Amino acid sequence: MEQQLIDLGQKVAALEAGTAMSNTINMEIFYWWCTALMITIHAGFLAYEMGASRAKNVLAAGTKNLLAFAFVVPTFFFFGWWIYNAFPTGLTISEGSEVALPWSSAMGPNLTDNATGIFWAAFALFAATTASIMSGAVIERIRLTAFLILAIMLGSVVWILGAAWGWHPAGWLTTEFGFHDVGAAGCVHLIAGAFTLGVLINLGPRIGKYNADGTPNPLKAHSVPLTVVGLMLIIVGFFGFLGGCIIYNGGAQWTNIFGQPATLSGFAFNTVMAFAGGIIGGWVKTRDPFWMMSCGLVGIISAASGLDLWYPPLAFVIAVVAGFVAPMVANALEKAGIDDAVGAVAVHGAGGAMGVLAVGIFAAGYPNVGDMPPVSFTGQLVGLIVMGALGFIPGYAMSAVMKATGYLRVPRDVEIMGLDLVEVPIEAYPEGMTRPAAPIMSPIPTGGAAAVPAE
Repeated sequence: MEQQLIDLGQKVAALEAGTAMSNTINMEIFYWWCTALMITIHAGFLAYEMGASRAKNVLAAGTKNLLAFAFVVPTFFFFGWWIYNAFPTGLTISEGSEVALPWSSAMGPNLTDNATGIFWAAFALFAATTASIMSGAVIERIRLTAFLILAIMLGSVVWILGAAWGWHPAGWLTTEFGFHDVGAAGCVHLIAGAFTLGVLINLGPRIGKYNADGTPNPLKAHSVPLTVVGLMLIIVGFFGFLGGCIIYNGGAQWTNIFGQPATLSGFAFNTVMAFAGGIIGGWVKTRDPFWMMSCGLVGIISAASGLDLWYPPLAFVIAVVAGFVAPMVANALEKAGIDDAVGAVAVHGAGGAMGVLAVGIFAAGYPNVGDMPPVSFTGQLVGLIVMGALGFIPGYAMSAVMKATGYLRVPRDVEIMGLDLVEVPIEAYPEGMTRPAAPIMSPIPTGGAAAVPAE
């Protein structure tokens, strides 16, 4: 009998160990596929920016986008991940952050650590997404190497410092003010939009964008269909992005990044409803397919901070309003002389700000974990101001220095010729494919001669 009890105890222990390992592996698999799905965001940005460019700048826009990803990932490995772990309490280095240094045993294959690599990869994709938000706004006139320096600063320094402060269980914005930003509307989108605005002020508009009296001219995208499809791919990728914002706890309920209970089901309700609401808001305001899809993204961003909290019809209403407002913000910026080629400041900056404030308006009083203060309008407003300043100040300052040294922008003659001709060794559309797809037909003379394209 005694031996049977011993055998039973061993079997129970083995079963518990196997269950624990199974939970660990499931956690790895979940974040692996979230990360893989986030790559779709970058496929979307690639199509979106290339479509939004004029034909003479298509490949230069694509090259810039690819290189932003390629440079942000290694720099995030060497210092971005450490910043997140080092500075949640402010600008003093937190104890234990050395595990995130690039030479730490956690930063590579380690059979005793199934978590660090998969979380680092997800955060690296968040970082690359943040940098890519700026990329579309500055197409057709920014110098490539200047852009890459700015992208590294935004993707591997600025946003992740904001994440340490307001998207971390020990971040001071949460522990001191109850800041709630589950889907990263503030620390990703607001920061990226504010950083981009600072850069655009110094970069200036594209040649031909404004008349002498300051009135704007449309510089039309060479392929609106490619841009709209790219935006839809970004939406697909955001299901991976938002999935990466929830914490998998094997054998227990999901939690958000702050430790509050949450469900992936709640994320699903509100993400899909907000996407639909944003499209409707954009449609009511503009009837423009480009803005309808952009506002679908605005809708998701505007609901992101409270993605774990909203009653789905409320998420829908928030998104409709945000989708209606975003094109108005873009028009106001254009009239003010800010040439944002894809509306990134309106979509991400204004959308992120609306998302952060919505939680303060509709979810004030929601309890936090432990002794941390509950959600409040004041806390959300403080977070908005901090995130906005954290984005705008370095974006403006760095680009101002680049402008003063003549490094920020390509030469005038290069911009007029097109960046593809100077920067890219191949053609985007060979064999005259940039000519109008549907020729303008000249009148058919008597006798029925075939119509010819008008020159």
